[in-house]
Amino acid sequence: MARRKRKEIPELKGNWLTTYGDMVTLLLTFFVFLYSFSNIDVQKFQKMIYSFQSAIGVLPGGIMGIPGEEISAGGQPVAPSQSMASNAMRAQKVHEMIMKVLEAEELTEGVVVRVEERGIVISIMDGILFPTGSIDLYPSAKRLIYKIGQIIKELPSQISVEGHTDNVPLRGGPYKDNLGLSAMRAASVGSYLSEVGVDPKRIRTVGYGSSRPLVPNDTDEHRRINRRVDIVILSDVGY
Repeated sequence: MARRKRKEIPELKGNWLTTYGDMVTLLLTFFVFLYSFSNIDVQKFQKMIYSFQSAIGVLPGGIMGIPGEEISAGGQPVAPSQSMASNAMRAQKVHEMIMKVLEAEELTEGVVVRVEERGIVISIMDGILFPTGSIDLYPSAKRLIYKIGQIIKELPSQISVEGHTDNVPLRGGPYKDNLGLSAMRAASVGSYLSEVGVDPKRIRTVGYGSSRPLVPNDTDEHRRINRRVDIVILSDVGY
């Protein structure tokens, strides 16, 4: 019986040095990318992280990101400074003090304290602050703002006072539209914060009208929630 012929191995065509050169080029590119990602400004990165953590620290239930733990930036461990850890503790204390004020005034239903990346936001419904269509603060509203002012006047943070309305057009009155009303209400709260001791250089006021609702303006209850003034204790990231 005749032997079967062994299958011939096809001859490789092309220059193997070309393939090797391409591989080396790709590896070089890969390591250049790795190096570029490692060049992070550690101080700015650390500041950003802990400014954000300071804000998150006021959430009920504890702090997200524990001060004292190390953060790795560019492959190097970065230990947070004592000042950054104290910022988180101070934010927690501010939250507790504001909540005590709201409980004392029995306003936990009409005032919401929430946390955003830009800082601590105290949302006060307009029905607590003003008569309908007015920018004159109720006496009880002045008492509330006074107590909040005594807390925030000792802080180094910038304060943003922001007026908001629902989307129902105004009918009569001295203000042409919701934008004007919201701006004047923010100015009224900002002015009173200044009267009770908050440095006016730290305060900015702005009216957003109906452009930044918390919930859709589709029910009376939702419109009531959207009519508010926000007092924002700005973090370093948010300012």
